[in-house]
Amino acid sequence: MRRLPALATLFLLCAPAWAIDVDGRIDPAEWEGAEHVTDFRVVEPLTRAPSPYPTEAWIKATPEGLAIGFRNTQPASVPRTYQRTQRDQDAQVDRVNLMVDFDGDGRTGYNFTVNLTDGIQDATITNESRFSKDWDGTWQHAVGEDGDTWSVEMLIPWHVAPMRKGSDGQRTLGIYLDRVVGSTGERLAWPDASFTLPRFLSDFRKVTVPAYSQSLLAITPYAVAGYDNVHGDGHTDGGVDIFWKPNGQTQLTATINPDFGQVESDDLVVNFGANETFFSDKRPFFTENQGIFEFGTPSDNSQLLYTRRVGGPADDGNGPGDITAAVKLNGSLGRYKYGLFAAEEADAVGRSFRALRLVRDYDRQNVGMMLTYVDHPWLEREATVLGVDHNWRPTEQWNVQTRLIGSEIDRPGGTLRGSGVTVWADYNAGNGWRSQWILMHFGDSLELNDFGYLSRPNLNYAHWQVSRRFTDLPGDSAYASREWRWRIGGSDNDHGLALQRQLRIMLQSQRRDGGNEYAQVNINSAGHDDRILRGHGILRLPPNWNAFYERSRPRKGDWELYGNVNLQRSGLGEDREVGYTLQFRPTYFVSDAFNVFLVAHVESSPQWLVWQHDNLLGSFDERSVVLNAGMNWTIGERQELRMKLQAIGLDARLRQAWRVDADGTPVAVDEPVQDFSLRNLGFQVRYRYELAPLSDLYVVYGRGGYMLDEFGRDEASQLQDAFSLRDSEQLLVKLSYRFEL
Repeated sequence: MRRLPALATLFLLCAPAWAIDVDGRIDPAEWEGAEHVTDFRVVEPLTRAPSPYPTEAWIKATPEGLAIGFRNTQPASVPRTYQRTQRDQDAQVDRVNLMVDFDGDGRTGYNFTVNLTDGIQDATITNESRFSKDWDGTWQHAVGEDGDTWSVEMLIPWHVAPMRKGSDGQRTLGIYLDRVVGSTGERLAWPDASFTLPRFLSDFRKVTVPAYSQSLLAITPYAVAGYDNVHGDGHTDGGVDIFWKPNGQTQLTATINPDFGQVESDDLVVNFGANETFFSDKRPFFTENQGIFEFGTPSDNSQLLYTRRVGGPADDGNGPGDITAAVKLNGSLGRYKYGLFAAEEADAVGRSFRALRLVRDYDRQNVGMMLTYVDHPWLEREATVLGVDHNWRPTEQWNVQTRLIGSEIDRPGGTLRGSGVTVWADYNAGNGWRSQWILMHFGDSLELNDFGYLSRPNLNYAHWQVSRRFTDLPGDSAYASREWRWRIGGSDNDHGLALQRQLRIMLQSQRRDGGNEYAQVNINSAGHDDRILRGHGILRLPPNWNAFYERSRPRKGDWELYGNVNLQRSGLGEDREVGYTLQFRPTYFVSDAFNVFLVAHVESSPQWLVWQHDNLLGSFDERSVVLNAGMNWTIGERQELRMKLQAIGLDARLRQAWRVDADGTPVAVDEPVQDFSLRNLGFQVRYRYELAPLSDLYVVYGRGGYMLDEFGRDEASQLQDAFSLRDSEQLLVKLSYRFEL
């Protein structure tokens, strides 16, 4: 009988070792038995010197989740930043990061950020160092301060992401921890890995923990009510997102009538070019644990699965597609991972989307396959794309990524097949030296844009880049580190036509005041543009150049500043002039929780080429003014108010009309080509109240419009008149609530 009190005492002593009270205070009893980390190194600038500010961290696996604690020493001589931030907002503030690869294989990581005022960010990490903040998870966090130290505690539940089954009751994680000092921009990390190097995710420190597992069923219904003030009618809508994780290895997400992002607004873009503009996705279902479907190439933003296609412009051209339902299944079987994706749109113009993803991981490499399929009944078109990706890390210095892609389009008139291949090789030679080689081939018939995104097919591209980083700068230098990069590259289309040969020189600098500078010069040889005439020929281009410089300075006192300037000389004929763009963004902080910003963007392009029809071009003297203004107010712990205004005024006056000969030679002609001008407006006021994690009430007012005038009118007048545009004006109220069962 005497054993009972002893067992009870033993249980009470052990209980804190199991549970962490996430309150921002590092209680030694709670963190007993945790792995204690003190060897933080400076990775920004990348000196790898011991941290100048004592930093400690604790890592502990509990049945409730992965617990991380930070204690950061920061003396009064190093100012602390108390700026309040909205979720996923970038800001140069004091913060800590936990980055974790739950399978320890370098395939997918998750980033959890907490700043000094308990603001958070979360993101996925793929392709070694590609971060996406479109994903939001549910996890616990808290911040505390005590004299010269401030502390953070996090608890990441095991159901936050799919992960492989453990072995012999244990799981090996990849862990990276860092701390950023807001006033100086210094980053202190364990291990001393850096996302500026070819390898990052695969360089996380391996940590073995007990293989806990959690299940979760979460249902998030939403309802939207809106009123259209232009047409004088209202509408209501509703749907539901479902998240089910029956075990550690399987995760199912589904959506019925998903939210099409009514509370998010895209930036205004004026695009008269032949290449499509890329936009990220903010819809919860399409961002939830999307990392398994990552299949990108070195071409900008290219990917096999671009979720904006689902519910994008309908095949009949009448508005967006109406999504009925979608489902996504992620999981693992041994060392294999898989992902299944399916979505259906309604009505006769509705499309069917399917995707299958398989990957297999090895110690120094992983290989994967992705298959996508889209059925367009309205267009009598079926699109199938198959991709194979291979990531190879033969040594600590090398990182090689290869992609093989094939497409098959069945359409009236026959079947069209295309192919592509890319190779990306990075070599870290040490002592600050690095080399990079990129080869890309996209066949003329390659078609990815039914479900994916590719800015253009019909391209062969190669470049070689050498870079050298300097971190041993004098103590009295304004710069903490500088990195020079030199690149030579060239591109042809798939028929052997020389498009461009380029020399690029870049200088990336980190300043000791926490700011950054970047400068770039491009010198381009004579070449051709095979896209501007939309299939009506090619255009010869003379040599051209451009130079770009930007400077950012984090908040000092009440002001944060950013600016850039770009100079370029391009166009046709002998009277080419130098054009420019200037941008300046000051942000004024009324308080740590309230700031206002203004972005003024001025552009002058004396030789702006715009296609008219067949082989007729116009070179215009284009001038534009863009005004971007807004405010961000974080009201307490749960509320935020955001205002965003964008207005564009553009004027284009004809300088010369050109016909293009069969060999691409532009010939000046006296044919009528109209001057034109335009104005564009986007305005949104958004109030958000967080009811619970991933449960929100939104009240959104939005107004916008676009007007193209077929005559010239100065850009200042167009900007002024943009504020009277009212093509759309809506008030929306959206309520979503997440029920966890």
